[in-house]
Amino acid sequence: MKHYYLYFFALIFSVTLYFSFVTLQNNAEVLATVDKSGTAKAGFAAATYMLYFIVLFFVLYANHLFMKRRSKEIGLYQLIGMTKGLIVRLLAVESILLFVGAIVLGMLAGFFSSRLFAMILLRVLEKEALVTMTFSTEALQQSIVVFAILLVIVLVQMAWMIYRVSLLSLFSASKQADERVKRFSPLQMVIGFLGLVLIAYGYYASTKLFDINSQGNLTLNMIIILATTIGGTFLVFRFSVAFIMNSIRLKKNGHLTVRDVLALTPIMHRMKGNAKSLTLITVLTGVSLGVTTLAYISYYSTGSSSYSQVPADYILLEGHFQEFLKELEENNIDFDKKDFRLQSVSASLAQLLPEDQQNKDNPLYGVEGIITTIPLSDYQQIAPEAFVSDYDVILTNYKGYMTEMFPLEKDRDVVVTIGGPEEYRKETLHVKDIQHESIISGAVTGGPGGPVFVVSDALFKELAAHEVPDLLHKQTSITLKNKSDLALAESLYMQTKDVQINGVNFSFYILSYKEQRKENIETLGLIIFTAAFLGLAFLMTTGSILYFKQMSEAEEERGSYTILRKIGFAEKDIMKGIYMKQAFNFGVPLIIGLLHSYFAVKSGWFLFGSELTAPLWIAMSCYIALYAIFAILSVGYYKKVIRESL
Repeated sequence: MKHYYLYFFALIFSVTLYFSFVTLQNNAEVLATVDKSGTAKAGFAAATYMLYFIVLFFVLYANHLFMKRRSKEIGLYQLIGMTKGLIVRLLAVESILLFVGAIVLGMLAGFFSSRLFAMILLRVLEKEALVTMTFSTEALQQSIVVFAILLVIVLVQMAWMIYRVSLLSLFSASKQADERVKRFSPLQMVIGFLGLVLIAYGYYASTKLFDINSQGNLTLNMIIILATTIGGTFLVFRFSVAFIMNSIRLKKNGHLTVRDVLALTPIMHRMKGNAKSLTLITVLTGVSLGVTTLAYISYYSTGSSSYSQVPADYILLEGHFQEFLKELEENNIDFDKKDFRLQSVSASLAQLLPEDQQNKDNPLYGVEGIITTIPLSDYQQIAPEAFVSDYDVILTNYKGYMTEMFPLEKDRDVVVTIGGPEEYRKETLHVKDIQHESIISGAVTGGPGGPVFVVSDALFKELAAHEVPDLLHKQTSITLKNKSDLALAESLYMQTKDVQINGVNFSFYILSYKEQRKENIETLGLIIFTAAFLGLAFLMTTGSILYFKQMSEAEEERGSYTILRKIGFAEKDIMKGIYMKQAFNFGVPLIIGLLHSYFAVKSGWFLFGSELTAPLWIAMSCYIALYAIFAILSVGYYKKVIRESL
């Protein structure tokens, strides 16, 4: 049982997570609070299916490791006369007891922790609600059914492993790696180098994935990146690491220290022999960290993305919100007001792209869009030092994913169309500078981060003479001086959102910044909640599997430690090699997994939000910390084995 405790704990943890998610999925109070459209329930359902597949992979892999480790024990049972059928039944009873215990304890923990998970969810969504502990019979039935199916699959796997192997092979199965280790050759060095080249190519291709100059099908390019990265990872584990360790060993000309014996040689053979499992663990780490980071980038960027859409506490259009302004004054709510007069021109932004990107393959090539313009005097309300004259302009308000996919250059000329369809003319403007602060609402520019031209007042009057019909011509930005007035202002804003002009009802209502952020939080909060817990499940899976493999290796090497202790080596001398070995066994898959996730996230993070550095470092730090915990546990197990070796 001492070998199974972490497996048992991980199984309990998996059941707890699964049961908690299913309970949340069936909790009417929580769903009524966090979701009005039914997407939350669908999200929880999708998360439970993904979690089940994670648990299935973990249990089957761990069971395979433990069966291989107990192969000699199973062989001894057959030697004393037990039939394979009897052994299967005995081990089936073990598995059933283990599963039943884990499911009962996991469901109890899940029931008591479901309220905690609900409170975390509400905290992430920034909602206030009273959460009570509720027991769901539907969740109980669903959990029992899915884990019963999992138990049947495990029993079938166990029976298949026992029936298919011979008695002789059982006594050596625990010493077999994923593949038989052969002698090193120059060809292996070439193949190992090829693995590094494939990974480097995959990283390079990921940086060009959303480059507008890159050719080819996006889906095909993504498949190629995945294939080269995963294939390269396998070759690195299969050949590169082992070859490097062997080269270091050969340079010592046989003068090996105890640290070399306990670190270099085991790393050389284990990395090579267990390439498949290490590749799988590395890829799973990279995928789970990448998904978690992208979800966190979206959640972390809700403030800035909301401000791009609503660049003030309140945005009033066309000046028809005089009633709201009167209400603010009557309730003694102090505010700053900035008016922006709006006109528009038509232009193709492709004219401002770098020379190498101005081609027919560019989505912006030859496409004219409406670009909002504001006069310099209005822009000076937020940038007093700004100045343009004649046909010079400042391009501002341009931010978000557009700046990453379509980087524009200043000190360039752009030809614009002034006027409507019946009377228009061309003018050439010179883009003097490019700024990225948000000024005009996304409702005006056609989306958050849409470009705005700041023109001279004289040019703006000229544009007004060619006014385009059916367009908005004024924006008023309201920023409260005291945020304690926000609750009252929100109430007043909702009451005055509809206006009446000449007896006809019009609504130029734009969500306030607070409401826009709340809407974004509700959409993205559920995603980061499920992604974080699924990432945690992935971590438990990969970390536990690495730990189980280290336990197996420690048991296999127990005899070596006994010999080393008998010839006079102290525990601290042996542990030096163990520290190096564990640093490699946990560090190399983690570092490569972190690199995979970094380049995957870097290739398209701007499609998910506006902040990269902080979310990426926070997510990576969590993964590093949890991997470090498993490494410390494995070092502790080795220390225990070494102490018991005498």
